[in-house]
Amino acid sequence: MFTILEQPPKSPQTEVSSASELAPSSAFEDARFADFLQQHLDQDLLRFTTAGSVDDGKSTLIGRLLHDTKSVYEDQLAAIKKSRINRSAGPIDFSLLTDGLRAEREQGITIDVAYRYFSTARRKFIIADTPGHEQYTRNMATGASNAHVAIVLIDGSKGLLPQSRRHTFIASLLGIPHVIAAVNKMDLAAYSEARFNELRADFISLAAQLGIASVEVIPVSALEGDNVVQRGGNMPWYNGPTLLEYLEIVPVSSQVAGDARFPVQLVSRPDSTFRGFAGQVAGGVLRPGDEVVALPSLQTTRIHSIVTYDGDLPAAQHPMSVTLRLEDEIDLSRGDMLASPGALPSISRNFEAMVVWMHADPLVPGRSYLIKHTSRQLRATAASIEYRVDVNTFEHRPADQLEMNDIACVRFESASPLLFDAYKQNRLTGSFILIDPITNATVGAAMITHSIEADALDESTGVQPAVILLPGRKQLAGRLLDALNQAGRKAISLDDDHIPASHLAAAIRAAQLAGATAIAASSALPANIVRQAGAFLEPHQLLDAAALRLPQDDDAALEQLLSTLNSTNIKDSIQ
Repeated sequence: MFTILEQPPKSPQTEVSSASELAPSSAFEDARFADFLQQHLDQDLLRFTTAGSVDDGKSTLIGRLLHDTKSVYEDQLAAIKKSRINRSAGPIDFSLLTDGLRAEREQGITIDVAYRYFSTARRKFIIADTPGHEQYTRNMATGASNAHVAIVLIDGSKGLLPQSRRHTFIASLLGIPHVIAAVNKMDLAAYSEARFNELRADFISLAAQLGIASVEVIPVSALEGDNVVQRGGNMPWYNGPTLLEYLEIVPVSSQVAGDARFPVQLVSRPDSTFRGFAGQVAGGVLRPGDEVVALPSLQTTRIHSIVTYDGDLPAAQHPMSVTLRLEDEIDLSRGDMLASPGALPSISRNFEAMVVWMHADPLVPGRSYLIKHTSRQLRATAASIEYRVDVNTFEHRPADQLEMNDIACVRFESASPLLFDAYKQNRLTGSFILIDPITNATVGAAMITHSIEADALDESTGVQPAVILLPGRKQLAGRLLDALNQAGRKAISLDDDHIPASHLAAAIRAAQLAGATAIAASSALPANIVRQAGAFLEPHQLLDAAALRLPQDDDAALEQLLSTLNSTNIKDSIQ
């Protein structure tokens, strides 16, 4: 028989005290977990891409990096070990960790861009493993477009191949700030220091030719794991950082900075009491109370508040997506932009861009395409191909059309003015993609270099369009207008009762787009109109009588003005 001993019932006080003893431990664990999550969220994020020629070992390198940082799930690793495909000499084909498509595994090549995520105690990483075949150069450009670092692989047994040079050139075009040359397959080169130094000198010379400032060259063996995560013992002569060590310490800076840029994506109007403009901050910092200019209307207003789902913000910067409420009711729609009044973007229909052509059908001058730029889509014509870049020598060569994977400087003319910065100043507002209007296929990626309007001369007279301010000298303004028109130069007067003051900036812009000289003699021209006009003109295109120190005699003043307008360098004529 078993004797059942009854336990005395616990009092409510005893139960409460037991629960209270457990509570601090549970709260402590929750706090530790919350701190861990916050530390992880606060870590820097580094985006990097691989590049190089076919069979340089890009996928193997990334697979080794994931494996040695313990970033591969056990079931995934087990499946790879059991795979019937293994092109490596070891038990694991590391390339299978990134080459997931059936065609990629069957052919042993990378076709599409594979994105992988991993983290260490110091930083979070997003990898874009891109293909090396020339046929898939467009995929490389896509994968590298948002990268902070490009890892260009060089086969230690073959040297610097044309496709590696092409990818390095594309990395420089995309403005990737840091480039690593990973000299791979050092095991096939007998871990030779002399061979590494030879390839290192070749790549540094290439980087200098392309203007890449931050370069690191690291000898690695992705198959054996040397200098990827662990240093290994096969290259004692190398004293630099391993690949992972360098990735953990390379500085990460914002690739979109500078002046305020806010392309409007959506006008939010849920009810009659709220009207906001939603979009992603494309540059600078926006704060309530900041003055902004609406483009292309050139109307000035201030930011009332920055609205998000979680409440209003004191400031917003890239890459935050927010809704802006403005103090004034102005007309804005999708594709328009809010910008800093002191530093407006270029506003032009004519511009040059470096184009990476991605389609089998060639780019032909005179053909019309759709441009997708920020939140806007419009038609543009490829007016001319200025030159094509020879990726082997980087020489500029003439071209009648662009074939797939060609890189060239192309001049475009858009159907309406584009609001842009040079790509070197702002990646978001300085880039666009080209779309075939019939098939809707993406056929090219472009990085804007500059507006050609500021440099283009009026063909009839060899002089540049300009705005001339002659306050209080209406008779001189009239004589100058007549003289320019008689010489075949397009010129208009802004002293017109039908042009209200609020529309003067737009009238000046319209005159510039038409290639005409705008003349104003009104002494009451608002200062903000002059400031707005100066924002989209070159300094030497805005001529002020005070800056020119015109004589009081109209005949002498007219002679000086005409001489200034017909000089090859107007800026030098301003004392």
